[in-house]
Amino acid sequence: MHDDPLVAELEAALAGRVRADGSVAALCTYRVGGRARAIVDVDSVADLEVIRRVVPADVRFLVVGAGSNLLVSDRGFPGVVVRLGPAFTSTEIRQGNDGVYVTVGGAAMLPRVARQLTRQGIGGFEWAVGVPGTVGGAVRMNAGGHGSDMAAALTRVSVFNLRSGGPREWTPDRLGFAYRASNLSGDDVVLWAELRLSQRSAADGEEMLRRIVQWRRAHQPGGQNAGSVFTNPTGDSAGRLIDAAGLKGFRIGTAQVSDKHANFIQADPGGSAEDVLAVVEAVRERVRQRFGVELETENELVGFDREVR
Repeated sequence: MHDDPLVAELEAALAGRVRADGSVAALCTYRVGGRARAIVDVDSVADLEVIRRVVPADVRFLVVGAGSNLLVSDRGFPGVVVRLGPAFTSTEIRQGNDGVYVTVGGAAMLPRVARQLTRQGIGGFEWAVGVPGTVGGAVRMNAGGHGSDMAAALTRVSVFNLRSGGPREWTPDRLGFAYRASNLSGDDVVLWAELRLSQRSAADGEEMLRRIVQWRRAHQPGGQNAGSVFTNPTGDSAGRLIDAAGLKGFRIGTAQVSDKHANFIQADPGGSAEDVLAVVEAVRERVRQRFGVELETENELVGFDREVR
């Protein structure tokens, strides 16, 4: 039995699905950061109910999908990380009077869903092929690109709250979508989302996917990053401001502003989350001094001893 009573109780109830002192870095696309008190892989709503019952109110949760918008400090996360497993990746399609309705699990990867729907002649979700996140994460942050976002198609979601339980269905009104934001909290787990899409020629959809992937490869870097770091200020582009401030290639320790796209920060293999945060803070300060614009982070920053917006 584990010497941490909370971990021991979780292990007893969810055998084989609890990792004590697990690496959060391994769950994030930055591939940096510390360890969590426990990481729990969830196979069912019943598992979520066990977690809700066992974990006390003073222990924080961190719900992680693909970790493609997340930076966790080198000190780690002293709470419980919750991840939905393969049981939450299914896709169901039904024809409605006003469109094609697609219900997709919260753990499904966006590029996979985009390609699957395109092959089946369903359009309106092609933009997601270039976003390396999960459906649940995309709902929480209203992810988007190439002229569309989750809010454009979403009709309802099923949400389990790790404090109050569930599931409960939320409509777009309750979600309160804004630019890269929603009303979902850090304790909310998106079990599935329903999208209203439309019929489209598979050939046309495949061509759209090809152009999006080609554009992403030409304009955005690979490697260890978490996509766009800052939200775009009204009427401008965060990447343009950072580039105009002369910060492409700017480096602190094991992290640097991408030479390819200034709104991306790259972390070196074996690097430090504190270095990534230091670059974030330095970029914000330089842009503030140069242009009087206060950039706000799109990445979720967890476990640091100072607040960064």
